[in-house]
Amino acid sequence: MTVVASAPGKIVLSGEYAVLWDAPAVSMAVNRRAVVSVSPSADGKCHLVTPGFEGMARYRVLDSLLGGERPAMRYTLDTSAFVEDGRKTGIGSSAALTVALAAAINESTDVMDEAMLAHHELQGGRGSGVDVATAMHGGLIEFTRGAGRVRSLRWPRGLEYRVIWTGVPASTEEKLAKLAAAATGPTRSALLLAAPRMRDAWRSGDADAVLAEYVPYIGALRQFSIDHGLGIFDAGHEELTDAAMVDGLVYKPAGAGGGDIGLLFGRNKDELEVFLKRHAQLVNGVLDLALDPAGVRLEPA
Repeated sequence: MTVVASAPGKIVLSGEYAVLWDAPAVSMAVNRRAVVSVSPSADGKCHLVTPGFEGMARYRVLDSLLGGERPAMRYTLDTSAFVEDGRKTGIGSSAALTVALAAAINESTDVMDEAMLAHHELQGGRGSGVDVATAMHGGLIEFTRGAGRVRSLRWPRGLEYRVIWTGVPASTEEKLAKLAAAATGPTRSALLLAAPRMRDAWRSGDADAVLAEYVPYIGALRQFSIDHGLGIFDAGHEELTDAAMVDGLVYKPAGAGGGDIGLLFGRNKDELEVFLKRHAQLVNGVLDLALDPAGVRLEPA
């Protein structure tokens, strides 16, 4: 019997880095999904097929869930939806894949604990788990690491966005390792104060409140990046952030930053399109991503 499962990618909207110290993060699931199928092997050997997921890291996801054993099964781990022009886009492919694989192996979507443990191992014990929680639940969520709490939120009416891809892949694991090795800077406290305020704005469901609160939040994130040498606003994020402020819009890098993607926010779709055209030299590409209300699910085989 073949078992098929899928789980969505994610974009962290606020609380990045601060979530590591139990501050709240807000994250959205997006409509690019990792798809896993598990079926019996015809020759009694373990076979692994990994479209969109290259290198030896492909075995780490499987081994982390199977304890290093490789049963005589055929595993297809498809993350091709997370790749653009042959490069990863930074929307949580490894977490989505881990969640989908856990669901397929267990033939169940009740796999939060297994997926969290496996992905924690893949990240060397440094990750917060917000990406796994988003892949599990789908939609727009608030996540707090220490309590492992997830709360569903509604997208604010009238809040428009575009997902901008820098074209530069970034490594979350490298950023987390660098942060772990750095001395604690004074701006950590500022970021830990800014994250709950940003969370409260998202809870309010008021687009204007979200946009207004992003201004001090981005300022705190910028100083935190400088203080800890993380380069969150590298790869063109700095220029886009400044340009958006001049135009009365909001732009921020998403998640670990330093490449991958960023988000442009505003109240009017036309204003966003005008910005993108005006600053085309700063924009590598715009990803066609939408909020995915569905979390992990078992699919028809």
